[in-house]
Amino acid sequence: MDILRIKGLKKAFGEKAVIENLNLEVKANEIFGFIGSNGAGKTTTMKMVLGLLAADEGDIYVCGEKVRFGDTLTNRHVGYLPDVPEFYTYMNAVEYLKLCADITQVEKSSQGERIDELLKLVGLDGEKTKIRNYSRGMKQRLGIAQALIHRPKLLICDEPTSALDPKGRMEILKILKEITKETTVIFSTHILSDVERICDRVGILYGGSIVKAFDLNQDALGEKGIAIELDRAAYETLKPLLDIQHAEGTTYVVANHSLKEIYDTLHDHEIYPSKIIKEQKSLEDVFLEVTS
Repeated sequence: MDILRIKGLKKAFGEKAVIENLNLEVKANEIFGFIGSNGAGKTTTMKMVLGLLAADEGDIYVCGEKVRFGDTLTNRHVGYLPDVPEFYTYMNAVEYLKLCADITQVEKSSQGERIDELLKLVGLDGEKTKIRNYSRGMKQRLGIAQALIHRPKLLICDEPTSALDPKGRMEILKILKEITKETTVIFSTHILSDVERICDRVGILYGGSIVKAFDLNQDALGEKGIAIELDRAAYETLKPLLDIQHAEGTTYVVANHSLKEIYDTLHDHEIYPSKIIKEQKSLEDVFLEVTS
């Protein structure tokens, strides 16, 4: 089942087209990496999904229901974590989540249990201090808890790890991975290593549309080339014979040649590298290919 489906979405601000013919499907219980350069239109798209911004053309469906600009009923299915969540900082975590539960009409009888469950999930159980004293990482974790208070089918995260240190980032990624048992996650970011760690599928937004979408678990990103470790003299001998590029130190990458061609060339010139391995493309390699 598609939790989110976008068809032919378009949005312009004045003469500037930001989103053009965007088509996207996000399936149940997956983490979908929504990636693109700064200014590519990721946040604009998410605001339209939330009904906070009117689309010029196209349709958006959440759990099979059409999103309508303004007071959209589909938001009962959606939780949202902005890049910089705001809080009533004079409250503590329990007080704030109680307010969020009331706003989202969580039944009074189940609020206490749900709040305890979420605070344990995000590692804030037992935290009594006021939110004003929280670190950035603690605020992000509380932000996830508030976004999940009403058990949404879809959680939209807009750059949730961009301003965190490595430990804080790993904590957020672990939480997002864990909640997919109940919730689908759209993970919008430009930190590609985070996407590689937790996402099931990826869509690359460029020029206003999805230029490439693929499954990180099943689709091979492809080979980057053959990495070989050579001394300088061997490199100078092979340079006219192979498409060879310097990588780092004494390691070079040979592209556009089969492994057999490389072995034959090395053998013919009696060159014996200390290392030769196939290198796979990273998500960064693929991103640069389709956005350059």
